Amino acid sequence: MAEKTHNAELGDLGENIAVGYLLGKGYKILERNWRFGHKEIDIIARDTGKNELVIIEVKTRKGKGMLLPGDLIPMSKQRFLIHAADAYIRWHAVRTDTRFDVILIYVQNNGEHTLQHIPEAFYPTL
Repeated sequence: MAEKTHNAELGDLGENIAVGYLLGKGYKILERNWRFGHKEIDIIARDTGKNELVIIEVKTRKGKGMLLPGDLIPMSKQRFLIHAADAYIRWHAVRTDTRFDVILIYVQNNGEHTLQHIPEAFYPTL
């Protein structure tokens, strides 16, 4: 089995941090790394406070610099996520509102991290 790359390990760390954060906020994690063909959604959760399905893209970077979600989630990636979310919603007959969130995580060399949660980071387009 091939070893994970540094970027894959950093991504896994970020997703684990994001899941811990979401659980602490009362979210229910439904899926991690859900795949539809070659498309993958990092985290699918239910915001129990609002009874919404939440499709979450996690971006993890080294360092302190804050970027805007649009800098990290280009339109092509948004379409990719929307298509995969549509498949999940149809497959599971989801009947609640759905939103697309982004969680940005910045990991410092000393292991500390900063997390920025952006609810409704983008909307599905026609």
